[in-house]
Amino acid sequence: MTRTSTPRRPARRVLAFAVALALTPLTACSAGSLGSSSDSSGDGTTITWLTGADETAQATAKSIVAAFEKANPGITVKLDGKPAGGDGDNLVKTRLQTGSMADVFDYNSGSLFQQIAPEKNLTKLTGDDAVAKVDDSYDAQVSVGQDMYGVPYGTAFGGGVMYNKKVFEQLGIQVPQTWAEFTAAADKIKAAGIAPVIQTYGETWTAQLPILGDFHNIAAAEPDWAEDYTANKAKDATDPVALAGFQHLQEIHDKGWANADFASAKVPDGMRLLADGKGAMYPILSGNITTLAQAAPDKVNDVGFFALPGTDAATNGLTAWFPNGVYIPNTTKDAKLEASKKLLAFIASPAGCDAQSQASPPTGPYLVEGCTLPSDVPQVTKDVQAYFDADKQSPALEFLSPVKGPNLEQICVEVGSGITPATDAAKLYDQDVQKQAQQLGLEGW
Repeated sequence: MTRTSTPRRPARRVLAFAVALALTPLTACSAGSLGSSSDSSGDGTTITWLTGADETAQATAKSIVAAFEKANPGITVKLDGKPAGGDGDNLVKTRLQTGSMADVFDYNSGSLFQQIAPEKNLTKLTGDDAVAKVDDSYDAQVSVGQDMYGVPYGTAFGGGVMYNKKVFEQLGIQVPQTWAEFTAAADKIKAAGIAPVIQTYGETWTAQLPILGDFHNIAAAEPDWAEDYTANKAKDATDPVALAGFQHLQEIHDKGWANADFASAKVPDGMRLLADGKGAMYPILSGNITTLAQAAPDKVNDVGFFALPGTDAATNGLTAWFPNGVYIPNTTKDAKLEASKKLLAFIASPAGCDAQSQASPPTGPYLVEGCTLPSDVPQVTKDVQAYFDADKQSPALEFLSPVKGPNLEQICVEVGSGITPATDAAKLYDQDVQKQAQQLGLEGW
């Protein structure tokens, strides 16, 4: 994927609300059973919700629908399925453009949300009961100016480092808050015969995390960086703070910190190394705790999570990815509009959060007032929650800028494999970004 997009792996989705396998769209079902979409259900109202067609997305939506219909017996919700990735994006945009969108649909938040022309296509929810319990940190991800259009669906997650707590305890290592502390820890771990930093280039998207997860440090040092980046006034290759992520990736290779099989290892392999204490630190998205749970279910709580450190411990914090949003197109009218708003209000409520948790264990915090995590969530999830509780997080770049380049993961693999130096890689990515920005017709490019 890209510097400004959530890294993807084939047929995966890190959160309960996510999309995975690309299945045939338009499979309709209501709270778990197949059926066709109609305008009414007895004397009540029927609305349709377009969501992911994969098993996880459907299971989560069905759990919500079952609880919602029980609380709102006059409303029936039918589910439509959409494919993952670009096909799903195209389906959403086509339906909005043709006025054929379902009454409710879920889609990206952040910069990708801006690409579906919210002012033209969506129903404003500012001040409505539907958004009353949404956490302030999420507002900007589904807003244009002062107008808010959606509610969070699923949980937030972070880009940082999963680490083996037992290895840290045995070696007397504290969680690093600066890169200097990180390097000292890595050297100590290597001296103990353990791979300090796990890399899994068998799934190339994972190579990006030392860069993607470093954005909080860029934003802390240069608050206007995302805006300047979008305007072609800031570059990775010429800004020392932005270049640091590329340099850290090179350092991992040059100091021999990576596991021996880094070139072919995949995420489950990395998780097993981490769980077994054969690797100590794994730069990864926190949502991949689900993979850890599958690879080593008895060792999930041996693993914690910390944000990628920068130069200043005082500003250390998490680069956060925010949940998708649920939206109402402006073609939804009258009784269906009122029913749709009730569904959104339910999703963004403690009852809605509980319904999601029942379908799939949360991998991060719900950004809804009154929602709490189950007591038995993994330590990684608790650690991510702590950054939100302390307000020590900032959005990943993809939520602040539409500027993208498609080749970041390949460039990162080359840096992490010792093929391309960090400075050259940053220049290559700046060129990659320029092509994409020009295709988008952005000013200044």
